[in-house]
Amino acid sequence: MLLLEFTIEPFTEGNPGPHVRAAVAAAEALGVAVEFGPFGSSCTVTQAQVAEVSGAIVAEAFANGATHVSLHAERLGDGT
Repeated sequence: MLLLEFTIEPFTEGNPGPHVRAAVAAAEALGVAVEFGPFGSSCTVTQAQVAEVSGAIVAEAFANGATHVSLHAERLGDGT
């Protein structure tokens, strides 16, 4: 399993814009539960899902007005 953490800018505290909401919705449409945080969001995906989910997040964020997307991926557990 992989943990994807993402931050989408511009950032407005307490008021995520359409660029953030669309990116989260894109991940959720692929069956991924997104933990929405105050400064960034995260989700857990399988190795098979990582490219599709990451691509959807980035594509929808920029299509809806994002100026910057930071995406961090990390393998969970021992990787076996």
